Amino acid sequence: MTQEIAVRNIDSHVGKRRRLNRNPDPGITRRRPGIFVPYRTIGLVSPTSVPFSSIPLGKTTFQITTSVGDCLHTYDLQRGLNLTFLTRPRTPGEIGAISAWKASVLAAWSDSTNNAHGVWIYTRGKKVGQLAATEPPLESVLSLCIFGSWIVAVSFSTVFVWQSSDFEFYTSFASPGQRDGPQSYTRNLCHVPTILDKIFLGRSDGVVDILNVKTGKAIYSILPPYPKAGAVTTLEPAPAHGLVAIAYENGKIVIHNVFRDTMVLQFEMNTSAGPVNSLSFRTDGLGAGNDGKVAGVMATCNSNDGDVTLWDLNEGGHVMGILRGAYKAPSQGSSKRGLTKVQFLPGQSILLTGGQDNSLRSWIFDETPFSPIPRLLHSRAGHGDLITTVKFLPADTEGDSIDGKWLITGSLDRSFWAWSLRRDGQSTEFSQGAGKKKQAKKKGLMNGRAIQAKEIRFLETTRTSPVKCMAASLNRDGGMGAAPGIKTIWNNNTARSRGTDTSTTGSTGWESVVTGHFNDKTARTWFWGRKRAGRWTLPTSDGGNVESVEISPCGTFAIIGSSLGVIDCYNLQSGQYRQRFPKKLTKSLAQTVQEQSSSRRAAIAAYNESIGPGKGRHMGAVTGLAIDSSNKSMFSCSADGKLKFWHFKNGLLYDELKWPSCHSITQARFHSPSNILAINCDDLSIRLVDVETRKVVRDLHGFDKPPQDFCFSPDGRWIVSAHDRIIRVWDIPTSHVIDAMRLSASCTALAFSPTGEFLATVANDSLGVNIWNNRSLFAQISTQQISEQDIACINTNDVGASYLLEAAYEEVEEANPDDRNNSVEQLSSQIETLSMVPKARWQTLLHLDLIRERNKPKEPPKVPEKAPFFLGALRKEKSDEEETRAAIAEHSRIVKVDRQQGTFSALLREGFHPNQYDAAITYLKDLSPAAADLEISSLNETELELFVQALTSRLKEKKDYELVQAWMNVLLRLHGDQVDFTSLAEWQDEQRKEAARLAALSGYCSGVVGFFRSGRN
Repeated sequence: MTQEIAVRNIDSHVGKRRRLNRNPDPGITRRRPGIFVPYRTIGLVSPTSVPFSSIPLGKTTFQITTSVGDCLHTYDLQRGLNLTFLTRPRTPGEIGAISAWKASVLAAWSDSTNNAHGVWIYTRGKKVGQLAATEPPLESVLSLCIFGSWIVAVSFSTVFVWQSSDFEFYTSFASPGQRDGPQSYTRNLCHVPTILDKIFLGRSDGVVDILNVKTGKAIYSILPPYPKAGAVTTLEPAPAHGLVAIAYENGKIVIHNVFRDTMVLQFEMNTSAGPVNSLSFRTDGLGAGNDGKVAGVMATCNSNDGDVTLWDLNEGGHVMGILRGAYKAPSQGSSKRGLTKVQFLPGQSILLTGGQDNSLRSWIFDETPFSPIPRLLHSRAGHGDLITTVKFLPADTEGDSIDGKWLITGSLDRSFWAWSLRRDGQSTEFSQGAGKKKQAKKKGLMNGRAIQAKEIRFLETTRTSPVKCMAASLNRDGGMGAAPGIKTIWNNNTARSRGTDTSTTGSTGWESVVTGHFNDKTARTWFWGRKRAGRWTLPTSDGGNVESVEISPCGTFAIIGSSLGVIDCYNLQSGQYRQRFPKKLTKSLAQTVQEQSSSRRAAIAAYNESIGPGKGRHMGAVTGLAIDSSNKSMFSCSADGKLKFWHFKNGLLYDELKWPSCHSITQARFHSPSNILAINCDDLSIRLVDVETRKVVRDLHGFDKPPQDFCFSPDGRWIVSAHDRIIRVWDIPTSHVIDAMRLSASCTALAFSPTGEFLATVANDSLGVNIWNNRSLFAQISTQQISEQDIACINTNDVGASYLLEAAYEEVEEANPDDRNNSVEQLSSQIETLSMVPKARWQTLLHLDLIRERNKPKEPPKVPEKAPFFLGALRKEKSDEEETRAAIAEHSRIVKVDRQQGTFSALLREGFHPNQYDAAITYLKDLSPAAADLEISSLNETELELFVQALTSRLKEKKDYELVQAWMNVLLRLHGDQVDFTSLAEWQDEQRKEAARLAALSGYCSGVVGFFRSGRN
């Protein structure tokens, strides 16, 4: 091995490059994307400021509905807040208010762009109607209230009333406060159950109006008890007759007697955390007093606070306890903070809280022993801030069933989540330990006030900084049993000094996830199976921040890239430091270098020069790392614009690439099966490098903005890249953009599932992850090159009236025949060519009998044992006329089948004389698996011989190889005893010749690749 590594300047102009048309014609109609269609969004629970709504479901459970923007989520409390319904279709605008009523949920939405407003009605997730139009036109709704026979909606200045029986508009009236000045209503609206047809409305000047919705008149106004009370922030009827709780902007809380217009009780909250925005009364008759046997408990929450204050209303009222940390403290600089609503469930000792941290929690009060502070019962949550990175969990070596069904994400809120695409209830946050969190609770820092205090630095140390990069490998993951009995979290200094016993982890497995964090000099390990923090922190040897991480395919080694250019290697089982890249010159390494050179002094000088400035280590941040499948080579790219190739075993550099037009490389993605490394360069291009030959094989460019993220498809045929709001799909063999879509917001991260079923994208305006279906797995798609004017405008929040899953199966209409794929059917007559039929279709044909057997009903329908007596009289024997009709219908069905069979038979006969069976083969390729099976099973002896000849001719033409094998399999299984052996022998001879030719070519290619991959060469 030569020690002097010469930098190779590679010309950026390679064979296949294409520039897109940057002058789109605005008159051309945008089409729907042919490859990806929206499926669903995961990770959203309650990300908006709209309060949740709850309603009893029978006598056993409650349903809680939250708003996630333009969609509603309904959760079942009895099932542990499991998601039960998602509303479809989505509303045209953002939802501003919701209210549950009987079996339905009403959602008021507003579209400011089109100045459109409305109230839709959903039942079990489906839209069943909408409220009638109003006069004057409906404005942006702040709050909804449903009672008796009335539906009331309040905007800033107008009250709208509908009848709940037929949803017809009844009346509307303006705020009486408009006569005295520009006063407006707040979001606060309530109805006292014992007062018919009356509602209470809070105003911005602190006045509470009592209105009669039936007559449309203002009855009375409750004046604020203080001159500078401020606006009314919340209203809630008390369990006692005629009492209403009113909270004001200055922190005062008043319980008012509406019949006498007198104040019964008053409380004062600390205004530093913001005014009270929600309160609720406990109605089960317990919770107050020293033993909790007395009624009279009230819960309040503030807009900027994460605490819930519990009040004992007996003997003048006092604070009986504070529930700390009901809301996750936001990251510094985040605008989302505070609880949106707190509510006691009717007749239950359960408290619900919802916050803008994208969470919904239930708390329960223990009676024995009595505790005035509730404990957590159920929790549904997600990221409370924007997501920074997303990755699908890779499969282990045994091809586990979780392949492609789990996502891991990191966010600016310092949380690290695992999301299940199979069942939402399995999604969970990785635990980061409770040691520092307990200390923060003792200091009272686990709430929103800590953001304004000097203790913000201590609060930030309770969680890691946001995740910047991650790597995962399940080959050494032990699941729930990994490293049993080890509770140490990120504290490996002592273990390293005294040595680590690896006998236990050697049999049970160890950490399988490694993450790098913003402004952090150490990478951190995680247990995937146990969903918690691991044992090790892996610092960079040069003191730089972690910029990139990677795990070897075997799952044993973690590679850390530094912002100062050094690459370090650690053993995940023991946490021990192994080596750095480039490796330091040791005695053993000096001896190895000497053996490769006649002069020891010259060899060492050459080695020292090779790791000097600009030669060995990177001169910029290491932005990408990758390791080949055999752990022989490692590849790294850096902000210095160089791509380096390292021997993974000894840490020596053996080659590097540099492009004149590229000054920095920001990202790298490696496709191991094809040994292709894709790098994102700052000259607005994505270069694909073959790591075996170390040459650029493709150069993808033509975009005007650099990719924010990109990834390979599992088969290595596509690259999906995100450029601000546009997502492009590149076909690697042709270097063409074959699909593109323009989103409503910028895409910051994306990932392809290992099975190829889903594409996950993250936008900068959402706290969730958008999941897209890959239609190429079950439908034929066009791979024609598209231009900028063909980019489809897609809104992930707007999929029309159809369900997202149904949209995935819709066929894309082609504008005209010229838009079809005009690619060459066969490049050469000597090249074996596969068909364009989706893999799932011909595989289903092979196993059609098993599928039918699996889908058969387990038992015939049973007659009810205790049927009503009159059902027997309704049963009558079929008359002759009915039997005749049934026979005619059956004959008609058979005739239709015969007509379909005749089409295929006629095509086979037409192709016999010129020996051209293309029409018959094309017809059979377009049929579904069930229809193709029916056609083959219906062939007679003459047609069987023609069909075998058609398959033989297809083998000679070297076309549709996998379809020929599947069809012959079905043919022999159905007609093995009827096929003519003469024609079958001809097919067998041709099959043997082609199989031998393919085996020879495969062996030759395998030998050539093995020769170049061999370490001896």
